[in-house]
Amino acid sequence: ANIVPLALQVKNKVKNKAPAEVQITAEQLLREAKERELELLPPPPKQKITDEEELNDYKLKKRKGFEDNIRKNRTVISNWIKYAQWEESLKEILRARSIYERALDVDHRNITLWLKYAEMEMKSRQVNHARNIWDRAITILPRVNQFWYKYTYMEEMLGNVAGCRQAFERWMEWEPDEQAWHSYINFELRYKEVDKGRTIYERYILLVCVLKNWIKYARFEEKHGYIAHSRKVFERSVEFFGEDHVEENLFVAFAKFEEAQKEFERVRVIYKYALDRIPKQQAQELFKFYTMFEKKFGDRRGIEDVIVSKRRFQYEEEVKANPHNYDAWFDYLRLVENDADSDTVREVYERAIANIPPIQEKRHWKRYIYLWINYALYEELEVKDPEKTRQVYQASLDLIPHKKFTFAKIWLLYAQFEIRQKNLQGARRVMGTAIGKCPKNKLLKGYIELELQLREFDRCRKLYEKYLEFSPENCTTWIKFSELETILGDVERARAIFELAIGQPRLDMPEVLWKSYIDFEIEQEDFENTRTLYKRLLQRTQHVKVWISYAKYELSINSSERLQKCRQILEEANKGMRNCEEKEERLMLLESWRDFEREFGSESSMERVRKLLPDKVKKRRKLTAEDGSDAGWEEYYDYIFPEDAANQPNLKLLAMAKMWKRQQMNVQEMKP
Repeated sequence: ANIVPLALQVKNKVKNKAPAEVQITAEQLLREAKERELELLPPPPKQKITDEEELNDYKLKKRKGFEDNIRKNRTVISNWIKYAQWEESLKEILRARSIYERALDVDHRNITLWLKYAEMEMKSRQVNHARNIWDRAITILPRVNQFWYKYTYMEEMLGNVAGCRQAFERWMEWEPDEQAWHSYINFELRYKEVDKGRTIYERYILLVCVLKNWIKYARFEEKHGYIAHSRKVFERSVEFFGEDHVEENLFVAFAKFEEAQKEFERVRVIYKYALDRIPKQQAQELFKFYTMFEKKFGDRRGIEDVIVSKRRFQYEEEVKANPHNYDAWFDYLRLVENDADSDTVREVYERAIANIPPIQEKRHWKRYIYLWINYALYEELEVKDPEKTRQVYQASLDLIPHKKFTFAKIWLLYAQFEIRQKNLQGARRVMGTAIGKCPKNKLLKGYIELELQLREFDRCRKLYEKYLEFSPENCTTWIKFSELETILGDVERARAIFELAIGQPRLDMPEVLWKSYIDFEIEQEDFENTRTLYKRLLQRTQHVKVWISYAKYELSINSSERLQKCRQILEEANKGMRNCEEKEERLMLLESWRDFEREFGSESSMERVRKLLPDKVKKRRKLTAEDGSDAGWEEYYDYIFPEDAANQPNLKLLAMAKMWKRQQMNVQEMKP
């Protein structure tokens, strides 16, 4: 009894429970069923109605179907509209009207429903019914502009101008968009009611404060020939929006209007007025049209004025953005100096110099101080006002913090200005004040040059003395002071100045000073003093250039012992430089000696010098990085001098190496 159920259980058991490779969704099953449906329902048979009874049966059946659809879902307005349109096609206007009214009870905010209802009434020439529907629609949905457009169009097509105007007035009370107002204006213009159109524009521009509406209003007046009214509208718009809210489009339109009326001076005034009040970044189109106007109706000067105005606008914006941008001020000032009057230039200069650097550090003042310099030069050279120039210089000097830093250039320019004004005492007073407040090398040097030009040599001596008290290490000053005394013929005084100079404990360029002193003695042809100077210099330094210069000097003297003395100096130099660490300098000395012997010596003397020349040897040394690690090896050249006793073993080894190399080369040559 238990065998059969067990067999059935084994037979129905699923062996493979893994998912199928191809999964089929319910959506796919439904789509395939739809695509493969074989039972296509045939279209209903066409019915030919022959009598009134069959027609009534057809109407009853059709109405029952529509009513059933409505009963199923009353909110589907398309079913109502289809029902009403079917009744309308049967000329059953009353039934269709009833259906539309029932539909409106369901959804009175449906726009399509109102439109279809009103269109049905208009097609049926039921004007009052249509008017009633439009009136109800605009009362319930006053923000739907389509109702108002169709209502006013219907009234106008019926010739009811007063009714159409009344509808427009009701519409305007709701403050609609721009197109609605223009439709009203165009309606009035179609009936030549220009005054009424103007009245509508007046209401509209005050209600919607947009700039383009004022421009359209002005063009409306211009189009109908009311030029004075159009100009008045433009003027009112400029006054209405004020300088803070006005835009370039208004001025461009205003200028084009005046250009069309051949009022070119008015156009120019409008453009200039606008450019003075509109920021640069918002006036690109304005500049463009102004330039085009000047090219068409202006002269060369007018075009240049436009370009200058544009650049001036740009500079104004730059200096407003960063008042301490002195380069922008320089460009701005260069522009106004070429094209503006002196008062305007002064105003810009005053604005520029008012931007004092916030930090009292010289690097921040370097560009700023040139504003004062240019201001003073402009007053002197362009305006030719000496008193104003003097005031500018004085104000700039009062402003500079001389205890921290100063500018020698402005002191010197001030003094030179006073000299040009033939005020010598004033110039000296300026330079004296400068040296007293802030002694500087440039100031002292400039003051000395000033007195030299005036040939006031006693004052120059006093200034040099003061200069050397202030800066005793300045070798150039000692040399210039000595040159002055030499020019004046006081050789002993010049020599004394040099002696004082070389006796200073600290000098910035001692080699230049000694050379100048030696050259001075050579010019005086005092050979003994020159030799003494060379010997004194060699006691301080054993530099190779000093030895070579000394030898050349002895060679240049026209005497019978000049070669012997020159050779003696070179011998002495070679002995003195044996312990010199700079082997290149020693080599330089020997090479100079060799050249001397080639020109003036004998074979034996040349051979002697040749034996003193070193051998050039390539060596390697270990490099160490900054952190102490190994950085590899580098090759360098060393010089081995035969005179050095410590280098004798090295020389022997070097000679043996050279001999071995020669032997190897001979062996190579003997091989076949």
